[in-house]
Amino acid sequence: MRNIPRTIVWAGIALMLVTGIIHLIDAPDAFDEATYKGLLFVANGIGALIAAVGITRGARTWGWGLGLLVAAGAFVGYVASRTIGLPGIPAEPDAWLEPLGVVSLVAEGLVVGLALWAMQLLGRVGGSASAQRTS
Repeated sequence: MRNIPRTIVWAGIALMLVTGIIHLIDAPDAFDEATYKGLLFVANGIGALIAAVGITRGARTWGWGLGLLVAAGAFVGYVASRTIGLPGIPAEPDAWLEPLGVVSLVAEGLVVGLALWAMQLLGRVGGSASAQRTS
């Protein structure tokens, strides 16, 4: 965390929490559509919380790396659900502008960008304590 500006760290934490909370709020509706979708939403919420803790601790892998995985996965799932559909669930092309979906999509996109940048910064400091705390 020493090599990443505090503003970026706090933004990453806040955006991960936004992503996770939105998915936990939407999880009951996702379970109505398909059990696996509901489970993915719950997993997203839990993964986002774990990633936020990892980002707080300056962990490259289980902080920023997990955050990248959670956010990118949710982003891809959102796009797929609106375009080609998900297994057993038809595409929802008219659902692009659902308010929570848009907020989540923006947060996820920002997390992806911040995580890539943070991981690059942490990767440059091979011997620092921050870079060594990866798991």
